[in-house]
Amino acid sequence: MDRVAGFTSTGSKRPGALFGIEGEAAPLRMTRSSGCVVWDSEGREYLDYIMGLGSVALGYGHPEVTRAVAEAAQLGVVGPLPPVLEEALAADLCRLIPWLERVRFLKTGAEAMAAAVRLARVVTGRDTVLGCGYHGWLDWCQTGEGRGTPPASQALYRELPFNDAAAARELIRSAGDSLAAVVFEPVILEPPDPQWLAVLREETLRSGALLVADEIKTVCRLAIGGGCERYGIRPDLAVIGKAIANGLPLAAVGGRADVMEAVSRTWISSTLATEFVSLAASQATLAAMVRLQVPAHLTRVGTRLLAGLQALAAAHPEIVVRAVGLPEMCSLEYRDETVSGRVATACAARGLLFKRSAYNFVSLAHDEAIVDRTLGILDEAHSAVAAGPALSP
Repeated sequence: MDRVAGFTSTGSKRPGALFGIEGEAAPLRMTRSSGCVVWDSEGREYLDYIMGLGSVALGYGHPEVTRAVAEAAQLGVVGPLPPVLEEALAADLCRLIPWLERVRFLKTGAEAMAAAVRLARVVTGRDTVLGCGYHGWLDWCQTGEGRGTPPASQALYRELPFNDAAAARELIRSAGDSLAAVVFEPVILEPPDPQWLAVLREETLRSGALLVADEIKTVCRLAIGGGCERYGIRPDLAVIGKAIANGLPLAAVGGRADVMEAVSRTWISSTLATEFVSLAASQATLAAMVRLQVPAHLTRVGTRLLAGLQALAAAHPEIVVRAVGLPEMCSLEYRDETVSGRVATACAARGLLFKRSAYNFVSLAHDEAIVDRTLGILDEAHSAVAAGPALSP
């Protein structure tokens, strides 16, 4: 009998999420990982592109991060006073990402996004939020489909479509002086339209609302400063997470000093936000990101992967709609859920963990030879699925 409710505590790692209806034939649990390879509970080896749901950009068990983690653990992990490392890491982040003038650390992206929204509400004295993308599971950003979320909370959140400048302008203006913040992911299956970004910035400035960039997936991947750096966005607040600590649990909200000052007028705190291990992991990760020019590597290797996915889509139009995403975070869009599940399971049977939806992530541990091997496995898997049982009633 499974003792973890819903099979696993990370919803996106459920067999149904990863493999769909074919999940019973796929790997269920893992024991270890290294570089871009993982081993399941039966000892089988897999080349991986899920990479901790995008939280690992240096590769699993990167030696510099592992060494920093071990040293931090030996120092006691946690204590009664703020660690020196907290201020040192904050200084590193503010130097590397200058639009972060002050930061506050938390453990998860969902937590940090909630903190950003609370800060926006304190600063503006308003309650309504417009959101574009996935911002976590907490009440503030759930729509009418989110069971267990009070209707009063749902009423304060509305979704804003990606890359639709006219709709963005209309929604922001219709919210009027009730709008506290517009929160957005800079990339959703494709790059942002500059006109859309301009409207978000212009209209939030006009209305007095804050512009909040959700860089949880994109920081240290599209660039050290994520989508804001690549596309020239200057938000009032940005939320970062995932790859900043190469898989260790750490996130942060940061931005303009006058906005971040609002932490003194509300309550944003977490017992383990300042444990040494994740802070040390992040400091080592950032140093490696800069020295090894990791975002440039991800772009180079990811470009090869995305080109291969585009060729696969053209070769298998009966099951694949298109390749989507950017080189650093991409995937294939399938005709239906049954097809995507069969493909993911066929890949796993051939030693490849490749996500059937957005996104797959390259890392420093992936190189051109590994990508070419991956594309060969993907081609075999797609051919097998296309030649298999009927794909639709």
